[in-house]
Amino acid sequence: MRLRLPAERPTEPPAGYKIAHPMLSQDGTRAGFTGVSLGGALPYGVLDDASCVYGRRHRPPARLCDCGFHCVHERKLAEALLCTAEHRSAVLLEVSVLGAYIRFERGFRYARQRVRTATVGPCACGAPAVALADSGWGRPGWRALAAACAGCVRARASVSLAGFARLAGQGLRVIAAGAGAAGGRVAAGESLGVPELVAEAALLQARLDWFQSQLARLGERGEQG
Repeated sequence: MRLRLPAERPTEPPAGYKIAHPMLSQDGTRAGFTGVSLGGALPYGVLDDASCVYGRRHRPPARLCDCGFHCVHERKLAEALLCTAEHRSAVLLEVSVLGAYIRFERGFRYARQRVRTATVGPCACGAPAVALADSGWGRPGWRALAAACAGCVRARASVSLAGFARLAGQGLRVIAAGAGAAGGRVAAGESLGVPELVAEAALLQARLDWFQSQLARLGERGEQG
């Protein structure tokens, strides 16, 4: 006889942590995420339902399948995944586990989730991030984004952290790592505070500086011609 664990009925949705790549739609009107392993080809929204990546008709999380959203119980376990080379550009997500779920030793596999907080690491140059910029790869209709400082954004397709939160909606909070409790944080529908406005201004100034340098270079070429 096979013993089964008793069904859980929590009074509040369980919380978990995972890593994912931030994504921006081709037309720049929507924001979401995509996973780093199983199901990585299917971008998802802040509030979304899982689907079977194998195209089967069962409802995730099926016991005899690997489908469903995945997360771990402890933040440090998710942060450890950001150390690997292929995951350096990912962000740390804090999620609420909704709907049916299967509990494992280190985490959950579940049917529905809400992404509550996205923590963005530093730019590749080491400076604090003020934006999420085109990382050079993507999925059909979606661009993958990576953390970028004001000096590294240049003319790449990008969105500020506050702008990403607004596009994603559903009350998502986006935080720049090391920015403190208030710095770099904005929820959809909230007015921008001083840290967010400073970041927006830095991003605009960086783009203006880049365009001015390009104009100056074109001017020099014209004089030489």
